Amino acid sequence: MGYYDFGYFRPSVPRRVKGGIKAQSKNGSFGENWWAKRWIDTLESFNIGARLVRGRRYARSGQVLSIEIVKGCVTSEVQGSRMTPYHVEIHLRPFTSGAWKRFVDALIAQPYYMAILMNGRIPDEIEEVFKIAKLSMFPAKMNDLKTTCSCPDWSNPCKHIAAVYYLLGEEFDRNPFLIFTLRGIEQKALLSLVHKNAPARQDTENAGRKVKRKSHSVRTALPTDPDSFWGKSDARHDFLGEIAVPETHAALPKRLGNFPFWRGEKIFIDTLAAMYEEASEAGFDIVAGDFGGNEEKPDARIYQHKTG
Repeated sequence: MGYYDFGYFRPSVPRRVKGGIKAQSKNGSFGENWWAKRWIDTLESFNIGARLVRGRRYARSGQVLSIEIVKGCVTSEVQGSRMTPYHVEIHLRPFTSGAWKRFVDALIAQPYYMAILMNGRIPDEIEEVFKIAKLSMFPAKMNDLKTTCSCPDWSNPCKHIAAVYYLLGEEFDRNPFLIFTLRGIEQKALLSLVHKNAPARQDTENAGRKVKRKSHSVRTALPTDPDSFWGKSDARHDFLGEIAVPETHAALPKRLGNFPFWRGEKIFIDTLAAMYEEASEAGFDIVAGDFGGNEEKPDARIYQHKTG
C-alpha cells in the first residue's frame, strides 16, 4: 500500500490567476495596528493547522479575486484548483440599533475618545467603550461569526476563508471603520449618531444674548487696463515665495493610506512617493534655472525666487 492509501491526499495546486488581490505583507505577520492583529488572532484561534499556511500563501499570491464588505457580511471569490472560483462568505453578527445607542452613550461619556473618533480615527482604548456598553468589538462567541465556502474541504474555516481573513486584516489597518461596518453600522451613520446624541455646546458668554454682526462691503474700481484686468501684469518679485524640495514626498496620499485591496506587484504608495520625489527635484531645477546642464546644483534644496 502506498502513502495515499491511508486516506492522505496530495495538497491541490491552485490555478494561477492574473489581477487577483495580493497581500502587502510578503512575509511575517499580517497587520500592523492592534485591531488588525486582533482580527487575525480570531482566525488563528480556530486551530486549523496547515490551512493557515495555505491561506497566507493564497493571500500573498493573489488567489482572491474579489472582496465585498457590507453590513454584517463579507463575500469573496477565491480561485482554487478547480475551473470555477469558490464563493466565500464571512458573517459577523451585527449589533441592534439599541446596542449601538448604548455604545454611543458610553462613547459620549468619554469626550477624549469621542473626539478621536469624530476625527476619523479609532482610539486605542475603544474596546473599553464597547465593554462599558456590554458589547464586544470582535467575535466573542462562536455564533458571533459564521463562515462558509463552496469548496469541498470539510474544514471550516478552510484555506480559502483563511486567505480572505488575512486580506481583511490588512484592509482593517487602512480603514478600521470597516470593523464597524461588519458590526452593522457605516462610518457616516456612526458619526451622525454620535453628533445627534452629543450634548449641545453652549457659549457661556453669549448665552441668552443676541449678537448682531454687521457686514461691510468695500467697493473698488475695476482696472481699465486690459492686461491688468485679465491678470497679465508683471508678477511681484516674491510671487512664488520660498521654494523647497519637501522632506516627505507624497505626504497627502500617504495620509489616505494604501489603495484598498491592491492588486499590483509593488506597493502603490511607495511607487507614487518615488514619482513625487522625481517631480519635486525636476521642478526645483527648473525654477533654479538648471535645465540639465553641468552646473553644480545648490547644496541647500531651498530657493528664494527673485527677479532682476
